[in-house]
Amino acid sequence: MSFLMKFETLFTQVKQNRWVLYFSYFNRFALAAGFIPAGLVKIMDERFADGLSMVHPMGTYLTAFWNTGYYYTFVGIAQVVAAILLLIPRTVVLGALFYFPIILNIFILSFAVRFDGSLLTAPLMTLSCFFLLCWNYDRLKFLLPIKYPKPVDLPRPISYSNRFPTRFFFIAGGFFLLVVAAVLSMNTFAVMPRNTESFCNEQFEDSNRTEAGAEFCNCVHVQGKPLETCLDVYYKSSDDTPVAEKN
Repeated sequence: MSFLMKFETLFTQVKQNRWVLYFSYFNRFALAAGFIPAGLVKIMDERFADGLSMVHPMGTYLTAFWNTGYYYTFVGIAQVVAAILLLIPRTVVLGALFYFPIILNIFILSFAVRFDGSLLTAPLMTLSCFFLLCWNYDRLKFLLPIKYPKPVDLPRPISYSNRFPTRFFFIAGGFFLLVVAAVLSMNTFAVMPRNTESFCNEQFEDSNRTEAGAEFCNCVHVQGKPLETCLDVYYKSSDDTPVAEKN
């Protein structure tokens, strides 16, 4: 049996489970709830994440984004439309296809500028949207580079099983924890600009890099230099001078 046949056999079993169906509903509503407020902010022409300084890496990006005029509004409309399409059963697939590139862009942006506000939520939302795409594999199959695709052998109407899919949620939960652990580890061990200068300095407390850290935070939040420039300065700076040597 080929990999594709094994996958479709598993897909058919999962697709007929009521618990996974409810899980797909949860993902749809959660993703919609994430995009509707963010989209409305843009449609009303308000600066997103207004509490961020304009010289913060993410703040600089959002300010420039806000100043693009109707493009800023267009992205807001796209977010709201994608969210609404996810809420309508007949347009879920179209909504997921709309949603995925937008959230993937936010995911990559969050890591590029090390933005606290979406370091965890953006990857989880991307993963959630990817699940919805997989959940609708039977409708997306003909868009994939599969030679001589045939319809998935899924009974219509579907007769749902009430058996709790322990194996599915065990694997999905393990993968979820792996993603969370990876994100948290990057958040914990990497030097972060944080959202304010004082919060930025807190990460260097009780370390031997307080002086280099203060210089880094000043570079980001006061001087407004690019993140990569400030990181380069930080890594080239020496550790703190011991008190005995100062005396």
